[in-house]
Amino acid sequence: MNSVLLCRHGFQWRYMYCLLYAASLTLLPASALAALPGDGADGKRLHDANCTGCHDSGVYMRKARSIRSLDALKQQLETCGHATKKEFSATEKQNIVKYLNDQYYRFP
Repeated sequence: MNSVLLCRHGFQWRYMYCLLYAASLTLLPASALAALPGDGADGKRLHDANCTGCHDSGVYMRKARSIRSLDALKQQLETCGHATKKEFSATEKQNIVKYLNDQYYRFP
């Protein structure tokens, strides 16, 4: 009798664990993308208007790309702004970084 109760209890625990695990997997990608502040749609607009004159999106998809962190992405945006003599506001920078990260990099 005790082994039957233990077996049922173990099954219920495993079932709840599996449900919680599955729920956490479905929520993780949305929360990871939402964690970075900014407006990705505005970032895309700014990117398309200011960045594609020098390069296309291929630079973001190269296997040997030089950007390997969120900080490096932010620094590269600063460098590109200086090279093009374009001064982005803090909000505009945030939006461009959000767009690039959501679209290409997916840094945590």
